[in-house]
Amino acid sequence: MEKYIFEFEMKVRDYECDIQGVVNNANYQHYMEHARHEFLESVGVSFGKLHEEGLDLMVSKITIEYKRPLHGGDRFAVRINMLRKGAKLVIVQDIYNLSDDKISTKGEVEVICLKNGRLTRGEFFDDLFNMVAAADK
Repeated sequence: MEKYIFEFEMKVRDYECDIQGVVNNANYQHYMEHARHEFLESVGVSFGKLHEEGLDLMVSKITIEYKRPLHGGDRFAVRINMLRKGAKLVIVQDIYNLSDDKISTKGEVEVICLKNGRLTRGEFFDDLFNMVAAADK
């Protein structure tokens, strides 16, 4: 996948690094989660409001490939794209170090949707694709 539909920039904070001076592996998942929420907000979706309406988007699987570490103070961008895989939404989240625009981390997050506690066929994801298309115009 070459094209990204959303990008969110952040900066590594010193406390996110381990004794080796690189970002602790768990923090990459935090970065991805924060970027997903920012992405939803960018197309007018409130994660909290969805829950109040009985819709819960839940991660069912995360795959993270660490390519090059980030260090304290590095500026980076989480770049997002998405595709459907049956009832699931697959969110591709690649993290790029902005100092050289090289990939640091590749992530793939599979998301399911529950409505009032019951698994759906992912109809909300179709709505989400339409919201992205409308926001792109």
